Amino acid sequence: MGSDETEIEAAACPGTARRAGTVRVPEGAEPRRGGRLGGPVAGAVAGSACISASAAFMKLSGTNAGTGAFLRCALALLVLVPLALRERRRVGSRPVRYLLTDLAAGLLLGVDMVFWAASVLHVGAAIATVLLNVQVVVFPLLARLVSKAALSRRFLCTAPLMLCGVALASGAVGHPQPGSDPVAGVTYGIAAGVTYAGYLFLMRLGGGRAQTVGPVCVSTGAAAAAAALLGGLWTGIDLAPGWPAWGWLAALALVGQVLAWLLITTALPRLAPHVGAGLLLLQPVLAFLLGLAIGERPTATQLAGCVVVVAAVGFNSLAGTARSGSGTADAR
Repeated sequence: MGSDETEIEAAACPGTARRAGTVRVPEGAEPRRGGRLGGPVAGAVAGSACISASAAFMKLSGTNAGTGAFLRCALALLVLVPLALRERRRVGSRPVRYLLTDLAAGLLLGVDMVFWAASVLHVGAAIATVLLNVQVVVFPLLARLVSKAALSRRFLCTAPLMLCGVALASGAVGHPQPGSDPVAGVTYGIAAGVTYAGYLFLMRLGGGRAQTVGPVCVSTGAAAAAAALLGGLWTGIDLAPGWPAWGWLAALALVGQVLAWLLITTALPRLAPHVGAGLLLLQPVLAFLLGLAIGERPTATQLAGCVVVVAAVGFNSLAGTARSGSGTADAR
């Protein structure tokens, strides 16, 4: 990789996906460029569409935050465990020190999922997905604290603007959507963004190495345990939510988590970093449109806040990855 500044900018690509892992372009490898991008572009777009539906699935399930977070992880493990075992037979086991990093990352992921689900229930699917992008501010600050990496001038200029956008999008400033709770929603949304940034940071410390499915499987298992603990103590967990809820949660786990991860992790390494980052910006946009489709009606000030957040994220991630030429991107 390049300088610390480039690493931070590349790491801060939008990652509103719910939820998978990270994708790293191999050292010295050159992403495929030019006219024959139909395959990877289509995969990245399809993956973004799967991820963007996650918040709508969560809301339509009608379950509480703890139930939604725990059951989505448990259902995803039904698919991830066989895939991880197959990968282990093919490439070997993962070193213990990296497994511990995966576990720690997963614990943060489980906390993130509970808070994210609570944010969806308080401010709606569209707004909660946009609020999660606060991790783009938190991740560079975390890297600065831990590794002393420099903060770019672009980040210092856009971070306050993005936080203002978050305040508008949530309804904490301006006019909230009728029936929403903007203070609780933005609180839970920021908590989700902070813990998700910690998850991304730890996943990058561990790195994919030869494994790709294994780290995600381990972190998902740890996330299920963390969601069970936090969700059980806070909201309770309903293990018999009914068949409509089971259907939406299955869609959340299999479409918004497993399928999205498979599509994006296949597509992104074959794309130029700035192209991949641009396509991942579809996630909050599509999530906003899906929120409208299921009956949500954000106000004009909330819409303005969403535009500010997406623009700030795009300016940071697209400019940083285009300049670096290689980097990382997130597939939530």
